[in-house]
Amino acid sequence: MTTDSSTPSARRIELLEACYGYVLRHGLADLSLRPLASAVGSSPRVLLFLFGSKDELIREILARARRDELAFLQQLRDDHRQPGLADLGERVWDWLADEAHRGLLTLWVEVFGRSLDDPDGPWAGFASETVNDWLTLFAGGQSARERRTAAGAARRTLVLSLLRGAMLDLLATGDRRRTTAAVRAGLDSLRS
Repeated sequence: MTTDSSTPSARRIELLEACYGYVLRHGLADLSLRPLASAVGSSPRVLLFLFGSKDELIREILARARRDELAFLQQLRDDHRQPGLADLGERVWDWLADEAHRGLLTLWVEVFGRSLDDPDGPWAGFASETVNDWLTLFAGGQSARERRTAAGAARRTLVLSLLRGAMLDLLATGDRRRTTAAVRAGLDSLRS
């Protein structure tokens, strides 16, 4: 049972932010309430009171992470320059390759995998929602005519696949120069 979150208390908001920061640094693997509570200056009992259960707390943390992702997507949508698909892909790559986002992206990868492996867990639907969010963004980089075609959908999927693959490689190796060159080459092929 979750407490009423329509008007969350200041303490609940503070603890959610602290828990989110903890998860960005440590991930969700082997997340235990006792060390989490200790790290954020609380107790397991308070976390359970405020969030209802460990799964609900994880859902709240993931919703918080998704807000960061959606804020970036909205920022790109609000940009009135209306870049083409390849240019939009470059802007997204610059964001993905920024070291400041490493914790969020590592969490994203972990949760993406868990949502495929355990579709009923607190991460239920995360992978498909994320794919749809990004494909919707990339559709904005296409003309209305192209957007409605199977070829347009394939091109959006190609950009998403290129960026996701390069992001995984970057997270694994830290080789920003090589992965950026690969992304640029892939996006340049779309311009040709």
